[in-house]
Amino acid sequence: MASLSITPPGVRVAVVTGATSGLGYEIARRLAGAGFQVVAVGRGEERTARAAAEIARGTGRADVGAIGVVDLARPGDVRDLATQLLARYPKIHVLVNNAGGLFTRRDVTPEGLERTFALNVLAPYLLTALLGERLRASAPARVVNVASAAHYRQTVDFDNLQGERTFRGYRAYGRSKLELLLLTREFARRWAGTGVTVNAVHPGFVASGFGQNNGGGMAFGIRLAGFLFGRSVRRGAETPVWAATDPSLATVTGEYFSNRHVSRGDPASRDGVVAGRLWDVCTDLVGGTAIAAAP
Repeated sequence: MASLSITPPGVRVAVVTGATSGLGYEIARRLAGAGFQVVAVGRGEERTARAAAEIARGTGRADVGAIGVVDLARPGDVRDLATQLLARYPKIHVLVNNAGGLFTRRDVTPEGLERTFALNVLAPYLLTALLGERLRASAPARVVNVASAAHYRQTVDFDNLQGERTFRGYRAYGRSKLELLLLTREFARRWAGTGVTVNAVHPGFVASGFGQNNGGGMAFGIRLAGFLFGRSVRRGAETPVWAATDPSLATVTGEYFSNRHVSRGDPASRDGVVAGRLWDVCTDLVGGTAIAAAP
């Protein structure tokens, strides 16, 4: 087991997933610059270590941590990540669930989980749950889930939750972001009064490497749209970093932010009955992890 990290008194720890490039890298860099001891989480140990070293050099902080993972779409890897974080960091004050993806073809993990749902929904749900006790012990603490405006006009189809019947890549992505937003509000409801806030953000359409894993026409279309209409990663990081740090949001929880303002989101994102049902389904899918409500 890894030894505890040396965190000076008063220094706050921020964990950022998907931090090796693009939006996640910029969020991690900005948080380090704001005084946080950042833990960069990314795919591959060497790649993640390089990203953390670059952030350390650019911000002048020697305490930037790095944890490489194999595949956050696999619950076992999420559990391994949580184990390492809990072993190394006695306090965790900010968790930014940024890692996510868009897949044009239906792909299933060895556990039988559709990859879009597993990476965009189950992974942040499970990681947040596993770190819940540490976050509450570190309060005031914040969880920031990177969602998307793609959730608008989507619904949760429990009969086709993982694209078992029909699968369309962008629709699956939009639904996953609706589901993440529903779980954000459910976490906020269950953890009310604990000193841990849970909010979601829309960073905007960021011109980055997002979606390029698909290749072909989809990758070209995303690159072209990013060139014509996308915002820079620096601008995209503004709302997530603001949600993680701004003093005015110290007690704000269960909200969805866009352009540093509260947005109501699609009405479907406020359906408490669907959120509760989705919570139960996710709990079953990851093996019945006990996620305690607020004491």
